[in-house]
Amino acid sequence: MAAITQETYQASADYLRSNLPEHFKTVELGVICGSGLGGLVETIDQTTKVEFSYKDIPGFVSSTVAGHAGKLVFGHLGESRTPTVFMVGRFHCYEGHTMLQCTLPVRVMVLLGIKALIVTNACGGLKDVHKVGDLMIINDHLSLPGMVGNNALMGPNIESFGPRFPAVSDAYTYALRKLAFKAAFEVGISEKDIREGVYAMVTGPSFETRVEARYLASIGADAVGMSTVPEVVVARHAGVKVLGISLITNDVVRARGKDAKLEVMRELGLTQQVDTEEDTEKTFANHAEVLETSAMRSNDMQRMVIRFADLLAASPVI
Repeated sequence: MAAITQETYQASADYLRSNLPEHFKTVELGVICGSGLGGLVETIDQTTKVEFSYKDIPGFVSSTVAGHAGKLVFGHLGESRTPTVFMVGRFHCYEGHTMLQCTLPVRVMVLLGIKALIVTNACGGLKDVHKVGDLMIINDHLSLPGMVGNNALMGPNIESFGPRFPAVSDAYTYALRKLAFKAAFEVGISEKDIREGVYAMVTGPSFETRVEARYLASIGADAVGMSTVPEVVVARHAGVKVLGISLITNDVVRARGKDAKLEVMRELGLTQQVDTEEDTEKTFANHAEVLETSAMRSNDMQRMVIRFADLLAASPVI
């Protein structure tokens, strides 16, 4: 693959600008829609909506994941009619894309003028406090790929976007998190169904083993998924404020599982001890479950994001 340079990003942005009406030449808000959450674009003003297939945008690759439509949509969001660009379907490293390819759309959004980015995802819960269907406002992240040498900012730094060594200790903007909770409560989401937490990113596409899940929980992660972090790092590198929203779509299997030795000893009469561990071969994650939960909770997330956009438009945060 050819290197992604400043010219690559600019060519993508120029193509979009040249094919957009005047009211979308500058956009204020970016939204990345996770698995099954692309229905948000159906809530925007359909008379002014403009869509681009990823395959038609210079520099973009294609999304191959079920539940990810693969298009960039421009529209006016909420009563505030905030000019917004939506990624309906994102790119993942497990599809064979590099970190630079996965995060290219974020830098294109930056060139189009966004000041804030909402990143949504479907993920697995690692703590008992999280129920399937809960929403989690991300307050920090744990990047397993980044910690072992696959950071989204590796390679030559493009100074026009940001510094060589950006801080990400403030990756998820406090003021935006407050607005998100206010939006959630105002649209009727119960305080029992939404909380803050730490999102851990793994590369995928396989779901986590039981011991991997226990390890992630033990080092501070509340939920785990296969996206989001590279996009956030690149956005913060460029000075864009970020809100992260996770939908807990499945409970990650963390039990130790059946003890094969103990069961054989019991069968042979060598012990009377009974194995009380969970049969983990009957409880495992699958993508169909992710999409099903996303579909059930999508209306709540959509109403929350719309209200958030209106609150943001009326606030001095950006």
